[in-house]
Amino acid sequence: MASKINQNDMFARFYDDGVSTALFQQGAASAAFGCAGGQQVYTIWQTGDALGVKDVDRMIRVLDLAAETGCPVVTFYQSAGARLAEGLDALTAAAKYNAAIAKVSGVIPQIAVVTGVCGGTSALAAASADLCIMAEGAELFFTPPFTSAAKGDKVEGAGTAAAAAKAGVAAMTAPDAGAAAALAAKVVGLLPSNNLAGPACFDFQAPDAPFQAGLAPDKAAAALADAGSLMEVYAGYGKNVYTALATIAGEAVGIVAAGETLCHNCTAKASRFVRLCDAFSIPVVTVVDTQGFVPSSADDIAGGIREAARLAATYADATTARVCLLAGKAVGPVYTALAAADLKIAVDGCLVSPLEPSAAVSVLYKEELDASDSIPAATKAKAAAYAKEVCSAAAAVAAGAADMECAPAGARPAVVAALDILRTKRAARLPKKHGNMAL
Repeated sequence: MASKINQNDMFARFYDDGVSTALFQQGAASAAFGCAGGQQVYTIWQTGDALGVKDVDRMIRVLDLAAETGCPVVTFYQSAGARLAEGLDALTAAAKYNAAIAKVSGVIPQIAVVTGVCGGTSALAAASADLCIMAEGAELFFTPPFTSAAKGDKVEGAGTAAAAAKAGVAAMTAPDAGAAAALAAKVVGLLPSNNLAGPACFDFQAPDAPFQAGLAPDKAAAALADAGSLMEVYAGYGKNVYTALATIAGEAVGIVAAGETLCHNCTAKASRFVRLCDAFSIPVVTVVDTQGFVPSSADDIAGGIREAARLAATYADATTARVCLLAGKAVGPVYTALAAADLKIAVDGCLVSPLEPSAAVSVLYKEELDASDSIPAATKAKAAAYAKEVCSAAAAVAAGAADMECAPAGARPAVVAALDILRTKRAARLPKKHGNMAL
């Protein structure tokens, strides 16, 4: 079990210059206000003791105050659970706290930092935050691992930060509680203070390496983002898609870079991240160079189609600025899902097509291919010609499947220009309660 963490040491790593104003310090939870990463922010700190109703009421009060003043909230979770002596009052208090989290969701950023034991309803609350950061050695679970093991359900690493990252609950992990606090401060500095504030802007340096065709997702993101600005989130989950907060030309953005093939976990991860960016009007830059969704019936049954529909709906529903860089292959459904953008940039050498060229020519030129001396060779030649004439960057712009064309070396300037064009974007949704995307 993780030991209790000293609050003063934690705040010294979190708040700028270690300076904060205490709001309340009695009981199993305390709160403070100050600046972290140059941003005004509230913190709630659990001491490790069992939480009583009064403690939870104070935590709710901080969330309400943060919403009223338009400031983020960072909650440090470490608790022995609820005070059982308070009976059902403790249960209803926990329900009220989760309701308060949901109430201000999308209004102010909420960051959960798990530094100790976080189980049951506290785990539910931490997972409900916009981003959850875990320190190695901390514990996050619904069922205590030792209880599960006693019933024959023993899982190696259950309840650990690594397990939470693999499950897509922990967006980031850190070596210890102090590092987790410092990481939270950096994240808070990148996020807007609330849903009405614009994206943060910073001094910047150009990336070290230029953009090239065929880069791995993380390398492609690094070639677009300002040097040293990338902060990857959900690295342990859905590993064939790369998601990160960063800056491009000094402006905070979210970057989604698709990898070789996208499984249901990859698409769920991308949806979750884009939803976060959209809630706070953080521009989203999507890099598409992928074979598409995993060609697997097993993945379809596991939720592949549902999650792909969710991804497509998330992009289409987003009103934040959206830039799509068609950097490589974008064929069929994956183009539909990922290229729902305000501006689409086709990089020379990319392939944008409703169907794989070889499959397309097999239908379009079936009689001609059947009459050839070598069907495989003829199909290959036809597919190459089809890709050049119908699926190229220039063809995509001509057909309206892309808005701009650029050379690989000009990808970053093109993205910067697109973000500048969209800086004053205004969008309004049709009147409705909410959409019904496939969650």
